[in-house]
Amino acid sequence: MTPVRLSVVMPALNEAAGMGAALQALAPLLARGAQLIVADGGSSDTTTALAQAGGAQLVNAPRGRALQMNAGAAQARGDVLLFLHADTTLPADADELIREALAGGSQVWGRFDVAITGRPRMLKLIAALMNLRSRRTGIATGDQAMFMTRAAFEAVGGFPVQPLMEDIEMSRRLLHLSRPACLRAKVQTSGRRWENRGVGRTVLLMWRLRWAYWRGAAPERLAELYR
Repeated sequence: MTPVRLSVVMPALNEAAGMGAALQALAPLLARGAQLIVADGGSSDTTTALAQAGGAQLVNAPRGRALQMNAGAAQARGDVLLFLHADTTLPADADELIREALAGGSQVWGRFDVAITGRPRMLKLIAALMNLRSRRTGIATGDQAMFMTRAAFEAVGGFPVQPLMEDIEMSRRLLHLSRPACLRAKVQTSGRRWENRGVGRTVLLMWRLRWAYWRGAAPERLAELYR
């Protein structure tokens, strides 16, 4: 299998509190030649300084996760793009797992299973259901660290510029190219939004938003409800 250069694109906005840990977790990948791009949406804290000090290439972008990820991807040099939330930690061998998953050529994108960190016991069940649903439907979420070949990213026109559900829409488009490689290796993502809003309340809200999106609701309206 031919080695593949990996570019990690991390959208960020005021992530200084966790940026040090995020960069430390990525150090093994960077040591093996991966490129890290932090696409900042206008942070007012020390996010950008920490990112540059940690070896990341900084890209300033308009605020909005899709816009930031597309801006980061435009500066990527890798054959494979991995889109990683700042509060999500990859397995140490993520680059090798991705290389193996895409080596056959039949699949051009994929995602990891996710584990949600936090105190509520329900988070473990929620993560398990997310992984099961994703495996059955072929729809991935940003929390699952989506990755894809550069060719696939370009073929679908990048992430759709919308304020919410950009990961769902991106999955829909990528499904026209192939089913995703659903890796059982887990990324660890923060459960802070679940804890801050309440686990039950957050689950109900996300179900409501997803149902409305499948029925054709505008992402802009859903973003207002989410906020």
